[in-house]
Amino acid sequence: MIDKINVRVYACAIKDKKVLALYEEYAGEQLLKFPGGGLEFGESLTECLHREFNEELNVSIEIVDHLYTQDNFIVSRFRENEQLLTIYYLVKIINEEDFIILDPCIEKTEWIDIDSPYNPFKLPVDRVVFKKLKEKFL
Repeated sequence: MIDKINVRVYACAIKDKKVLALYEEYAGEQLLKFPGGGLEFGESLTECLHREFNEELNVSIEIVDHLYTQDNFIVSRFRENEQLLTIYYLVKIINEEDFIILDPCIEKTEWIDIDSPYNPFKLPVDRVVFKKLKEKFL
């Protein structure tokens, strides 16, 4: 039975027609994902993104625009009692010279070419967002 909604906020940091992606292990599974994470009680969507970038990558961001909000029903693949709601923003990293991985769950980062002929993301909503990035920037 689903008894929780898990709000997740992610960012597409764009630079030179590339988007920042993180390699992270989660629940024993290797994932390529956009930076971001779970909304904490009492914080706004954009406050969540600012916090996540600061905690995970030691950088500040500028929110450029809303990109996409998932509009279909999705059950978390990691917790079967949770419904997911994911929201994506376009952001710009302000102090890239301070970029360092602080979160031990993040194995590495990579700038993915938006014009890549294949979609490297496995999570269903991330796949949709990567297609939206192609539509917007190519």
